[in-house]
Amino acid sequence: MRAPRLPRGKFGFARRLSAAISFASCVLPAIASLLLLPSSSADERAGAPLVLELKLDGEVEPILATYIDEGLQDAANRHASLVLITMDTPGGLSDSMKDIVQHILMSPVPVAVYVSPTGARGASAGFYILLSADIAAMAPGTHTGSATPVIAIGGAFPMQIDEAFRKKINQDATAFLRSFTERRGRNSELAEKAITEGKAFTEKESLDGKMIDLIANSREDLIRKLDGRAMARFDGTKMTLALKNPALAPFELSARQKFLSRIVEPDIFFLLLILGALGLYTEFTHPGVIAPGVIGGICLILALYDMHFLPVNLAGLFLIALALAFFILEAKAPSHGVLALGGVVSMFLGALFLIRSPLTAGGVSIGVALSATVPFAVFAVVLTRLVLRSRKWKTATGMEEMIGSDGIVTAELKTGAEGMVRVHGELWRAQSSQPVPEGKMVRVTKVEGLKLYVEPAEVASPTAK
Repeated sequence: MRAPRLPRGKFGFARRLSAAISFASCVLPAIASLLLLPSSSADERAGAPLVLELKLDGEVEPILATYIDEGLQDAANRHASLVLITMDTPGGLSDSMKDIVQHILMSPVPVAVYVSPTGARGASAGFYILLSADIAAMAPGTHTGSATPVIAIGGAFPMQIDEAFRKKINQDATAFLRSFTERRGRNSELAEKAITEGKAFTEKESLDGKMIDLIANSREDLIRKLDGRAMARFDGTKMTLALKNPALAPFELSARQKFLSRIVEPDIFFLLLILGALGLYTEFTHPGVIAPGVIGGICLILALYDMHFLPVNLAGLFLIALALAFFILEAKAPSHGVLALGGVVSMFLGALFLIRSPLTAGGVSIGVALSATVPFAVFAVVLTRLVLRSRKWKTATGMEEMIGSDGIVTAELKTGAEGMVRVHGELWRAQSSQPVPEGKMVRVTKVEGLKLYVEPAEVASPTAK
């Protein structure tokens, strides 16, 4: 006897839906975790000391600071023996630098910062990060220093400030540097010259001046020299590094962080801002195109995201908005190029003012500011003129299209009486204010329903055209 089968239908569908939901609830979080978390290598040997390797390349900015912070946290969670940060940076934003320094000082895992490879530098913000580490090392042919605070207009033109204000800024920077270099046992007096005098140091000068701990030819050479090295942590505790045959695990930027690290650059932020404004402006002036509005909206939202991380100057935003107003006015009331030129100058200055960077010269580059401003001005003026010109065009559809058209009288038109005219190959009932014989040309001046009002072509008002 066969076992009775459950009927198909809503019960079978419910089982399939339940299975699909269960599968999704298990798989989707796993996929999300892979996308959102930075990746680390699985090359870890049981019982071997773990060295987690991070890379600090390019400008120091918020996304890179987040990456370093997450790497230090991951090293603590995995009980690593050492965090090795390989650095090559020209500097960056002061807030991001301070965030990295703070997390290095608080890290439960010892941190070694290594300026590498040959030709690399740890300048400006990188100088602070290097000296904050438990172990500061450099490769041959590298340099560090040049940490003088710079107040610049968008990173392009240094501002002229009075000596008292400059001294105040330098005092703040040197005090911050002393707060951790002295506890690390490093030469704070020499280090301060990188701020007060803008000095830079080679790896040998840094070692002889007791600002770094050692010079290493490679990552492997550095780890070999650190094995068995006694050291004091920032909190005063003593420890000895045990790095015999370590397992190296690189800690990579996640796909999300790689993308975000690109869009938070000042140049990209400026481009997103003007592309967003141009896209929305195009959509408003040419409704129905759709694509410019979609692209412009996405660019503006990404620009707003950047504003959460970058030190944006409102004066720069206002100058860019003023430039857009100048371009629109130039199209409406041509000023022989005066308004357009004012808009170009306003947008260029807005780009330079856009990013505030008190300790470094990070900002929108002059090349990007110029190459983006001029095309934007051309597009804005041309689009506005097209819109204004289209408003003067005669309607090309519907009854209004008949006004101004010429026709031929097919049945004599008497004053105040209806006759027949042929317009665009069609016969229409027509009325004229004066008699028009058959075969004469007339011009349509008004349309009411299916009736045309016409005048002889030779006397028709020009305004009817």
